[in-house]
Amino acid sequence: QVQLVESGGGLVQAGGSLRLSCAASGRTFSSYTMGWFRQAPGKEREFVGAIRWTGGSSYYAESVKGRFTISRDYAENTVYLQMNSLKPKDTAVYYCAAGVIPVFGIATMSQYDYWGQGTQVTVSS
Repeated sequence: QVQLVESGGGLVQAGGSLRLSCAASGRTFSSYTMGWFRQAPGKEREFVGAIRWTGGSSYYAESVKGRFTISRDYAENTVYLQMNSLKPKDTAVYYCAAGVIPVFGIATMSQYDYWGQGTQVTVSS
């Protein structure tokens, strides 16, 4: 049974940093893309970024490019989302997701097969 478990969310002041973790289990993810999405209150879930488990190519939404970095740890089977220079508009529930996805679909929610339960990130002004 595939499980994705996010952790690391919390309350931080604007300009601060947080690192989210997504611990993956239940299968081999070598052919998978690991994505991060977020959903703010009253808004649709949106793509934040993604990383190819093999090769490590990463992709980011324009709104977070230069501030957020995604990485993965093979030994720990964990993907990280390092968030720097946080802004109040980054406040959302952040979700980890996994799927076997072509590049053109990497920002599309329906392309991902597995999802975590989400972790809340709140950025105060």
